[in-house]
Amino acid sequence: MSESTDAAAAADRTDPAGQIAAGYAFTGPALDLGALVWDGACLPDRQIRIPLAMLNRHGLVAGATGTGKTKTLQLIAEQLSANGVPVFLADIKGDVSGITAPGTPGERIDERARDVAQSWEPTGYPGEFYSLGGIGPGVPVRSTVTAFGPVLMSKVLQLNQTQEQSLGLIFHYADTKGLELIDLKDLRAVVAFLVSDQGKAELKGIGGLSTVTAGVILRALTAFETQGATEFFGEPEFDTSELLRTAADGRGVVSVLELPAVQDKPQLFSTFLMWLLADLYNDLPEVGDLDKPKLVFFFDEAHLLFSGASKAFLQSVTQTVRLIRSKGVGVFFVTQTPKDVPADVLAQLGNRVQHALRAFTPDDAKALKATVKTFPHSAYDLEELLTGLGTGEAVVTVLSENGAPTPVAATRLRAPQSLMGPIAAADLEQAVKASLLWSRYAEPVDRESAYEKISAEQAAAEAQAEAAAAAAEAEKQAKAAEKEAARATGRGAPQADPSLAEQVVGSGLFRSLARSIGTQLGREISRSIFGTARRRR
Repeated sequence: MSESTDAAAAADRTDPAGQIAAGYAFTGPALDLGALVWDGACLPDRQIRIPLAMLNRHGLVAGATGTGKTKTLQLIAEQLSANGVPVFLADIKGDVSGITAPGTPGERIDERARDVAQSWEPTGYPGEFYSLGGIGPGVPVRSTVTAFGPVLMSKVLQLNQTQEQSLGLIFHYADTKGLELIDLKDLRAVVAFLVSDQGKAELKGIGGLSTVTAGVILRALTAFETQGATEFFGEPEFDTSELLRTAADGRGVVSVLELPAVQDKPQLFSTFLMWLLADLYNDLPEVGDLDKPKLVFFFDEAHLLFSGASKAFLQSVTQTVRLIRSKGVGVFFVTQTPKDVPADVLAQLGNRVQHALRAFTPDDAKALKATVKTFPHSAYDLEELLTGLGTGEAVVTVLSENGAPTPVAATRLRAPQSLMGPIAAADLEQAVKASLLWSRYAEPVDRESAYEKISAEQAAAEAQAEAAAAAAEAEKQAKAAEKEAARATGRGAPQADPSLAEQVVGSGLFRSLARSIGTQLGREISRSIFGTARRRR
């Protein structure tokens, strides 16, 4: 080794900033996050990046309100799109739609660009706007109750473990009897039937359904419907492969789910996002490690997903996140502190962008200490650093190209090149109506399913019973007339053949109708980790 090389190595060992920057000197394609900050100074020649191939190893974007998490999502999403990777974003507050429009130049943008050595150009990216069930602007995204599955439905209905198991039994029965659960009235009809006099015997051999549990489920469904959830379940069901599209110019389409209209129903939209992810997991083939992901999915307000979740639900989330990596999908959870995410899920998140945390209360201080412990060993005083970061700054550690964690780096982030705010409502509406998907998903369809089948068979059974009752009454009157005639003539009444009513009541058809409605044979629907149904192509 030459003297100059030895000198450079020695200098590098005494230069912590150089050592940190060396950990981000990747050879393959990478996304540029910003410039290293060391000892209070921003170093534009020392760039902090994420390898494109590591984006399917999942990540976490965390920080207190107002610290720049949304702009970080926008920055990463822009570069993914530019590299041909489709992106899914949940727009909780309605301020992400601007990603489809070029940004607005200004003094603050110019200053940030100079600080981080960014060549900033206003750029819009190809986008598609969606809404849950058509509430708010966007192409309606709907799921059938069957596809949603019992585990996710239990989460959104806030059922306990026993009630969740009973709901699973109800789905099982509907599957085996060919009763399609398309919307909420289908589920309500099946639950009501299984605790009726006619339906009680149907589940007796496999545990049955108690009237009390059925009552809890029905009341939860009623509360769910009053929140507007009726709109979210039905057909045409959204095909999640729509999220994997690229534009004609090769850039990835940014799918923005507009949620401001339902932001007062956090448990609903967070669970619905989990359905989207679970459905993708069901449908995508195994691909292993790719040069770039097939899709990167940003899960905003992630703490809402895990709030009050059952053990079965948490296990399902953990398993889905762990396994979907090999299908080419990356998942980024966005929340306020890492402790909002269960430890088993957090352990699978290889990329971290941590914005500033506040320490105003004892609970805040405790959360800060817990967050520091989740980082690798660092040359920074992280407790001090995390409370002193400015807006648009973050602490970063990612997975390098060989899968090892990079050094912890305080980073001044680049500015997004698209509009940092919402586009005009008229422009959003125009973009939605111009979408090729609008004609495919806009109009709801209500075809025959469990509700209609059960109602029809109940009506048939009631009509049969009424006919039998009328026939019995007619027979009774005929017998009375015969007896009266016999007394008048002095003759005894002859032995009568079985009456029409007796024949009807004693028939196998009537007994079958009285015992069970909807007895047609169907096949059990194959279900995934979450109990969601596999899509039939």
